Amino acid sequence: MNRRQFLQSSIAVSSLAVFNGRLPRARAAAESGVWRTFEVTTNVEVLTPEGITRVWLPTPLTTDTPYQKALGNTWKAEGGAVALQADPKYGAGILSAEWPAGRRPLLTLTSRFATRDVAVDLSRPGLAAAERPAELQKALEPTELLPTDGIVKQTADEIVRGAKSDLDKARAIYEWIVDNTFRDPKTRGCGLGDIKFMLESKNLSGKCADLNALYVGLARAAGVPARDVYGIRVADSALGYKSLGKSGDITKAQHCRAEFYLAGFGWVPVDPADVRKVVLEEGGGKPLHDPMVTAARRRLFGSWEMNWLAYNTAHDLLLPGASRGKVPFFMYPQAETAEGRLDCLDPENFRYQIAARELAV
Repeated sequence: MNRRQFLQSSIAVSSLAVFNGRLPRARAAAESGVWRTFEVTTNVEVLTPEGITRVWLPTPLTTDTPYQKALGNTWKAEGGAVALQADPKYGAGILSAEWPAGRRPLLTLTSRFATRDVAVDLSRPGLAAAERPAELQKALEPTELLPTDGIVKQTADEIVRGAKSDLDKARAIYEWIVDNTFRDPKTRGCGLGDIKFMLESKNLSGKCADLNALYVGLARAAGVPARDVYGIRVADSALGYKSLGKSGDITKAQHCRAEFYLAGFGWVPVDPADVRKVVLEEGGGKPLHDPMVTAARRRLFGSWEMNWLAYNTAHDLLLPGASRGKVPFFMYPQAETAEGRLDCLDPENFRYQIAARELAV
């Protein structure tokens, strides 16, 4: 398959210094605004199929953004029926495959995409085009795990008291998340994102789908449009952070980020959960005042290093043809047989493997 066939087969960087003292190719590309091209391949095998077996895989964002462009998907599923669909509400790309009873479910999805680091200069008046009202409305709505009333609203009001603008509110919530939450290495996967439980129990720990969901829920409750962006790390960090990258075998490298909307500036990237990841994991653990943490904290309000693939912003997603109910978010491979939904956080027994490589183009 040539490049053209492959492409047709599917429907500003912060000033943080590189801690290792060198400027690798990836960092040089990011600083010059050059797009980097990646290929991610997901292989799935359902070991114990019973009756009809269905598998769903997320694909890269179906709409191009300042930080990511889709370059196509190809797939193979011998003996299975495959469809590439988009969720009608969020536009999430979903590759669905189905096998009849007695067939061996094997699925391979290969996605290509380009990324470049993104940074929003919040010190200058913005000239970005206005977002569609329907998109902003979705970014203010409650979801099953992100209510915007009750204790969530009360907490948001306390955090943003005295804030005069959406930017002030968004920053106040970001700083509160960094100061008051903790990354828990014992949390399965990326967490659940049940923010009401987190606040009621006063257990503000978890992983990215918990901490960044808390950011999004509090922002929405404060009247600031915000959304989770679900994805997976695809390359090592060029900024000196060992904890904020993954290359090669990325089967367990899923990562959720967040954005808030600011009139004139568009969608502004943030990632308070990764600040807490730096605190927990870099160099055996670091205090909040450590220079490496301070640099991450400053950088991750307004910018992302794009060694990461964005899948979608969907919540409470009903997978096409599924009989087992909604998934709260779609960041992991999903599958079900006649005996029920498989555990997406158990890739060894599911079984699936995800690999990433950067392409020289």
